[in-house]
Amino acid sequence: MAQDTLSGRSQAQRPQPRLVPTTEVEGERLPWMLIPEVDVTRKRIFKSPEDKARYLRLRYNVIKVLPYAKYAQSRYQQLYRDLAVTGNRREQKRLVKACEKEIKDMFNREVKNLTISQGEILIKLIDRQTGNSSYEVVKELRGGVTAFFYQSVARVFGHNLKSTYNAEEDFEIENIIRSLERPAYRYF
Repeated sequence: MAQDTLSGRSQAQRPQPRLVPTTEVEGERLPWMLIPEVDVTRKRIFKSPEDKARYLRLRYNVIKVLPYAKYAQSRYQQLYRDLAVTGNRREQKRLVKACEKEIKDMFNREVKNLTISQGEILIKLIDRQTGNSSYEVVKELRGGVTAFFYQSVARVFGHNLKSTYNAEEDFEIENIIRSLERPAYRYF
């Protein structure tokens, strides 16, 4: 009895038996439990310190512009729901202008301070999140002339609003986004 540590515990401290479903396999009864899915990844190994610095810079840039792209996605979806409900052309234009004003007021200063590479990543992420290139979004909401003007200004600064996101070509960006979506761990 001296070795029995369970008998000294009160009823509330003792582990309670757990009932689980069982299944019979080849005449033997086995417990059947669902276990959570586990993703196995390896730690990234870089060829050189320059590669690591380039990757960390890309990761920083993606982390900086991803909230803008996600906000654009949610606002874009909400705007299209509102436009689908509204049949009046004047009301639709008012909704589009209100949406644009809201986005400009919220992010005007921050988006203007983005670097060229962050702007390129933002254009790709907007395509990833919304399913349409930035040019198509502007063309649908503001018209072809405005989209052409924005594209011309973007070209002056080295961007292309018509660039699209391709998961195979932009695999590093995709890996960064997926690693950020995994809550359990954050590897480089």
